[in-house]
Amino acid sequence: MVLSSELINRLFPSDLDSKETIEARYPDRRLPADAEVMRFAPSPTGSMHIGGLFAALLSERLAKRSGGVFFLRIEDTDKVREVLGAVQGIIDSMRDFGIEFDEGPLSPGEEVGDYGPYIQSERKHTYLTFARNLVERGWAYPCFATVEELDRTAEIQRAEKIRPGYYGRYAIWRDRPDTDIQAALDAGRPFVLRLRSRGVHGQRFVLRDLLKGARELLANDLDRVIVKSDKLPTYHLAHVVDDHLMRTTLILRGDEWLTSTPLHVELTEAFGWEPLRYAHVSPIQKLDGSSRRKLSKRSDPEANVAYYREQGIPAAAVVEYLLHVASANFEPWRKANPGADSREFKLTLETITASSGALLDLAKLADISREVISMMPEPDILAAVLAWASVHRPAFAAALSGDPAYTHHVLMIDRDTPKRRKDFAKWSDLEEQWSFFFDTLFEAPTDLTDERYQRVPASDIVETAKRFLDTYDPADDKDTWFAKIRAITKKLGYAESTKEYKASPGVFRGSVVEVSNVLRVLVTGRTRSPDLYTVMTVMGPARVRQRVGIALQAVH
Repeated sequence: MVLSSELINRLFPSDLDSKETIEARYPDRRLPADAEVMRFAPSPTGSMHIGGLFAALLSERLAKRSGGVFFLRIEDTDKVREVLGAVQGIIDSMRDFGIEFDEGPLSPGEEVGDYGPYIQSERKHTYLTFARNLVERGWAYPCFATVEELDRTAEIQRAEKIRPGYYGRYAIWRDRPDTDIQAALDAGRPFVLRLRSRGVHGQRFVLRDLLKGARELLANDLDRVIVKSDKLPTYHLAHVVDDHLMRTTLILRGDEWLTSTPLHVELTEAFGWEPLRYAHVSPIQKLDGSSRRKLSKRSDPEANVAYYREQGIPAAAVVEYLLHVASANFEPWRKANPGADSREFKLTLETITASSGALLDLAKLADISREVISMMPEPDILAAVLAWASVHRPAFAAALSGDPAYTHHVLMIDRDTPKRRKDFAKWSDLEEQWSFFFDTLFEAPTDLTDERYQRVPASDIVETAKRFLDTYDPADDKDTWFAKIRAITKKLGYAESTKEYKASPGVFRGSVVEVSNVLRVLVTGRTRSPDLYTVMTVMGPARVRQRVGIALQAVH
């Protein structure tokens, strides 16, 4: 059923370009035969999801490796759910995690590429042109059904225990005469445009999914909304039109869209276009009790990419982890190529794991992050820590910046040895473990009954401090330095070794372990730290004397 030209003209603005004019603006891309044109097309409805970052990463790597194009498109046609600042948040997240797009929005009002606009709300007339084309050919029609009418239909379907939806006799505006449409327009009633589906209920077709293989799906037979009452398209129409015009060759997206693919296939056929190629990737999941579920931005902080920035997990580590999730080939490649740029890994559709969804493994991410940090040069570590701390830990940032030479020596502890240190998984770990080096962050352990002293009597703590200060010489080598500590240990009635103490525990007050711990707590405030001799060397004699002197001040 095709509406009259007069009615069609009333449904659409008069200044629309023709379908042919718009097609001419988007010529075929001049790329090698095997080059892929891929996109990441998020909705700005909140902070970026780790699953979105995963899809963006895979799309970028596949497109770039093929010699093709990767672009960013913002799908902002759902204005009710749009969050202020979310578009810039998406752009910033892409940059933060090193995902480079060739085309797309760079900032508000600025974009790069010849196939834009890349923000869907700026393409309204384009969608209306193609929607008009569907109406002119009987593939779409206006629907003036009210919310109350739709709710009533849904109640009837529930009562009759039949499948819900707008179809058959429940599609109450599908075959209405022109006079009814004319009257509704005259009355100023709002309307949507619906696809006039030609699908048959129960009919099946096979989708050749490039990740999941051949999937048998039910054909669409519902008259879905394709243009809303605000004249903006639904995702379904916008996706099909945009990916056709932008010459997308492969659409990689989450498999939550798999059930919508029959509708997208039908829309593509309605326009007479070449079928789109799809690769649906399974979502990253988590265990909830004994069952799996998708990560939720509302209840799972780790679902948001902001979580990883706030924790100070290096972006490179997150990328490495996602590649580990994507392909079973990545881990052996990384072991064979330590230090190589992850872009050298040959990611292909064939190497992407087609599973039911990987579980988010934060412990594995931490292991990968430790490895990534261990390979970083010290200047890069300092730059990254400062960038993170300036936003999330200003006091730590100020301490790191106060004396650059001192900070350099702190960061270099155990980093110029053949065995790289791997004790940091995130920048917040560095703050937690090394803040004691900086006087503005150090909390002096002035209570000599503090449990960190491991029950050593206050008198022994004071005596240890006195004797250490009497003999301390910053020019001593490590052996001489430790020999002096053993001498103090002996004078205080403690065993010079754990072996000696274990052999005669009743003879000694303790061992050199307790005495060394006293000095460690005085200097660092902690019972665990890097090698104490190295710590003292980096701190310098003035800071060491001042801190060990805390014990003497505590008794006055």
